Amino acid sequence: MSPLLLFDLDNTLVNRNLAFRGWAEQFLGDRSLPPGDLDWFTTLDCGGYLDRRVLLRAATDRYGLSERMEAMLEEYRATVTALIHCPTAHLDALRAARAAGWTLGIVSNGATDQQRAKIERTGLADLVDGWVISEEVDCAKPDPRIFTLAAFRCGIDTGTDWTAGAWMVGDHAPADIAGATVAGIRSVWLAHGRAWPETGYTPTRTARSLPEAVAGVLAAGSSTRPGPRGPELTTQPGLQPEPQLNPRPETELNLDTELNLDIDPEFDRALGRTHRVPRPYERVTVAG
Repeated sequence: MSPLLLFDLDNTLVNRNLAFRGWAEQFLGDRSLPPGDLDWFTTLDCGGYLDRRVLLRAATDRYGLSERMEAMLEEYRATVTALIHCPTAHLDALRAARAAGWTLGIVSNGATDQQRAKIERTGLADLVDGWVISEEVDCAKPDPRIFTLAAFRCGIDTGTDWTAGAWMVGDHAPADIAGATVAGIRSVWLAHGRAWPETGYTPTRTARSLPEAVAGVLAAGSSTRPGPRGPELTTQPGLQPEPQLNPRPETELNLDTELNLDIDPEFDRALGRTHRVPRPYERVTVAG
């Protein structure tokens, strides 16, 4: 089985924050609003983790706008998608990983249509083996199921111990690195000049840029899962090894405890479930 390298999309593969600033500048300019308010928008945006409706409602209140919310949302989506860009160095890094025999995938939280448009517009669709977007599967990072589904869509046999040869690269600690940790795969955090913000978990590595992250993963390889007694990984320039992940613990469920879940058959296949596969979104009771 070829090793798997998963990537976050926004601010990892593509510069989403730069596209957002471009939209905010256009929003202000088109409405003859103070250009100095650009910082207000970027602060409120929280790197894309504030709901768009909340952001636009705050702007409506701030400037006394009477525009329809749906029209502003459509303008936002179209503008950000048109401005999105994947640097040539990022595309080259993905090509190098593919040439080295790695399977590549994208795991993105966000709206299906917009995230897919970014992937296709930037040429990433031709360089990866598959992707999964949270809205389309009703499952978001850091839920470990979305990583398993991404592996499945990339053609990985998820009935095996696929996590032993897998890495995740991302910029957002709670979604990307915590998600990789609970999924049992190694991770690279793109620091973007920031200090690591969490105390309960850490990435396997840190990197200053996506090309550095990919180079470090290719050098480290995939044959050994990190653990308390595992070997140290080779340090690449700009990559500092962090404390290694613990092996993923086995999940134990009380068979007398009923869990009510909305199960999608695609998740069943990806997770290697052997119980009866229900119809899409059928409410079922499962144990284990």
